[in-house]
Amino acid sequence: MVGGAARASKTALRYLLGTCVPSSKQNAAKVRISQLEFNDHIHMHYKKYDFVYANDPKKLCKTGDVILIKELSNKLTRLISHEVIEVIYPLGDITDPVTGKKIVASQYREDIDEADKLLGKKDSVFDYSKAPKRGRLEGVRDFTHKKMYLKYYDDPHEPQPDTVY
Repeated sequence: MVGGAARASKTALRYLLGTCVPSSKQNAAKVRISQLEFNDHIHMHYKKYDFVYANDPKKLCKTGDVILIKELSNKLTRLISHEVIEVIYPLGDITDPVTGKKIVASQYREDIDEADKLLGKKDSVFDYSKAPKRGRLEGVRDFTHKKMYLKYYDDPHEPQPDTVY
């Protein structure tokens, strides 16, 4: 009976929270999972990163999003061992995890709107309600969905479109 309980604990569902990073795989997201590793010599915890690939056929996540992933019972391929469940926090739109309210710098957006009503709103203030959703310029000016690499040489006969100088 004890062996059965141990075996059941190994097959239990395991949910992880990670950050989506650029990947060249189709229908899969590369996820960076941070863990704390204890150093016995100085008795401190240090952040250690593990990278896993998660199945994402609906293309829910984009680079920089904080996502929830679940470990699959059987691997889909040699690399893909997890599945994307949902996007918890999209990149750029900061949400307070305790209250669920949107934040700008160190203030809630509701407080900023209330102050604007009392004191008068300037024309130069950014209006978050009119801002377009992220992904509108994907492929035009936003290339965060593509894997980037460093450009080591200039060759006019061999273009390198997705490089960073």
